Amino acid sequence: MWAFKKLSNLISKLVALNCIVILLVILLAGFSVKEYACYLVNSENMVGTDLINILNEFLWKVAFLAFIIAGFFHYVTVKRIVEPIKHLTKSAKEIKEGKSPSLVKLNSSGELKELIENFNTMAQTLNSVREQRDEMLRDIAHELRTPLTNINGYLEALQNGVIKGNPDLFGSLLEESRRITRIVELITELNSWNNGNYFADKQFNPVAIEKVLDETLTAFQLKLQQRFKELKIDIEKEQILGNQDGLIQVFTNILQNILDYNTGSKLTISGVKNVDMYFITFEHQGQFIDPDKKERIFERFYRLEESRSTKSEGAGLGLTISKSIILAHDGKIGLETDGCQHIFWIALPLMEIVE
Repeated sequence: MWAFKKLSNLISKLVALNCIVILLVILLAGFSVKEYACYLVNSENMVGTDLINILNEFLWKVAFLAFIIAGFFHYVTVKRIVEPIKHLTKSAKEIKEGKSPSLVKLNSSGELKELIENFNTMAQTLNSVREQRDEMLRDIAHELRTPLTNINGYLEALQNGVIKGNPDLFGSLLEESRRITRIVELITELNSWNNGNYFADKQFNPVAIEKVLDETLTAFQLKLQQRFKELKIDIEKEQILGNQDGLIQVFTNILQNILDYNTGSKLTISGVKNVDMYFITFEHQGQFIDPDKKERIFERFYRLEESRSTKSEGAGLGLTISKSIILAHDGKIGLETDGCQHIFWIALPLMEIVE
């Protein structure tokens, strides 16, 4: 059986197996007939028609026995080879029925091993996507529950005559309605960057990254000057292939997050080119973030601390959308922190120069 493991694919295994079975039948029948014929001639002194008749009868018996042995060997071996395919079929049926399939055990080699590995990876991805979908539905329901409860409460009170309408009440209802609208718009924007069709939906062109950063900082100039006593900006000129509106949204989300949760008086922004990547960093002192949970701030609706969910204007999707946009640019985004000193960083690939 060791020889089968050296074969590269299932077809080669089956062809080799059939050849071995045929060879086994021929060898077993031929060797048996030869030995029996020698015995009859040498020991029994049998020749002529009697010898031929006995050998013909013996050949049929040996052939039948060889067929049984070879068939059993063939059955056991083929069953072992195709057993993973039966598991694949069963797991594929479970996926079709909407169930979470169990992983197929890996006891094959060659192309069948590769197929099983790819199937297991696909099954794990489907399970992960299903869990993310369920989690997102729970998060959306949680985020919409409060404003909808407030709106329903006010409307029921108005209907029953418990309270009377006034500009302040209607303004409050309008703000709750706008909050729901913002959440829905952010979810729509997140989906547009996550659906894998952003190159079709979003236009990617050569972008001067320093101009995009400068445009965003100009929009935040007044707020930044009011919040920070020391503002240090050092941005190198460079071009990348990207979507300008998407990049502006990323920088806007990060700056707004910094303003919302800042506790220091200094902000340092830098943009530098390093080999084939362009690195942008935003460094400031902010509210405590557990270094072990730093990656979770990019998850949908996630807040690290209760104090980070007190702002009703936020929907907890800004940094999630930022990550999706950067990934769409084949870049990376992350956070380095010791707890209070935070550095948001972005790495974007430089535009290839065609000579």
